[in-house]
Amino acid sequence: MQSRMHPRYYLSLEIFEREQKKIFRKAWLFAGLKTLLSEHNAFITRRIAGIPIVIQNFHGELRAFENVCLHRNALLQTEAVGKRPLVCAYHAWRYDAEGRVDHIPECDAVYRFSAEEKQGLKLRRFALHAVGNVLFINLDTDPLPFEEQFTPAFIDLLESSSNTYDTEVMVTTWHGKFNWKLAYENLRDANHPRFVHPKSLAKTVKFTPTVDEALFRESGLQLTDTSPSALRREMRRFSHAGADAPIPDLQHFGWHELVERWGDQDSYYNWLAFPNLHIASANGGFSFTLEHHIPIAPDRTDLEIYWFTARKKQAYAFSHQVLLAQMHGSKLVVGEDVEIMEQVQAALHADAPLPNQGAYESSNRLVERWYTTLMDGDHDI
Repeated sequence: MQSRMHPRYYLSLEIFEREQKKIFRKAWLFAGLKTLLSEHNAFITRRIAGIPIVIQNFHGELRAFENVCLHRNALLQTEAVGKRPLVCAYHAWRYDAEGRVDHIPECDAVYRFSAEEKQGLKLRRFALHAVGNVLFINLDTDPLPFEEQFTPAFIDLLESSSNTYDTEVMVTTWHGKFNWKLAYENLRDANHPRFVHPKSLAKTVKFTPTVDEALFRESGLQLTDTSPSALRREMRRFSHAGADAPIPDLQHFGWHELVERWGDQDSYYNWLAFPNLHIASANGGFSFTLEHHIPIAPDRTDLEIYWFTARKKQAYAFSHQVLLAQMHGSKLVVGEDVEIMEQVQAALHADAPLPNQGAYESSNRLVERWYTTLMDGDHDI
């Protein structure tokens, strides 16, 4: 079967901008880890769908605002993570937990704002939703209900696992030369590890591609109901969680006894939250790798990666070395994926042939069906 994905979906700036409007400014997106925001005035900053965001702790309440001062458009918080009041460094405008300007130095003498003008000075606020220790943000003025994007089973597994995340986190960002969709096509492909990762991931985890006959038949059909509610129901199917493949001979290390392992299977665990979040545990729940794919341009994706173990039973002196080892191991696997995706992106051109897909790729074909319907028609979610 031929793919529905014409090369233009990976190359066109116009389509990229349409994605930002129809998907990334409509759907619930990964925003950060709650474990990094445990104290008053702790904050993280992001750029999501082109919009600078700050998420800050106000005496235990987490709020998400556009990270732009209402005076001269300076960033309010300039670091990726930190702890300070929500005050602009340019002219010291200060904002409260509701996003209102609550202090402007020498306001009456210098600015001469009327009471009505001052009352209208309020940052744009965005909806925030926590699932355990994972934060999601929605940029739409009328956000779709969170439960319409993710199933109860997915939410339960994400909440259960993320509640065991440790507070010690290591983060880095790779700047990939590939379209963000290639990452999610790759993540749904259980056939590639033995060829792309023969000396790394495939040595310990036994991925087996299978054919779901019902999905195979369905993937060849067109969507008949393209209403927003139907497209939302379809999108719910693209996120999943749980044990993905067995680890026949799980190697155990001394630090495993020092953390509260999540789950009880010697399995590779996956949490794929469409459209751009992937969490994995390649050692049966002792540690986790979180990958956040951030679309930058049609052929550019920032891959932000977090590493953390399950929650420590007690502090131990070599925890930093454990995270470094986890980082080096997962960067090897991610690097192999990035290399193959960059090769695919580099080979694309306007007249490139459509891919020929196998029956095991039904999940990707369902996403393609939804995506092309949304991109090519006057449809919305």
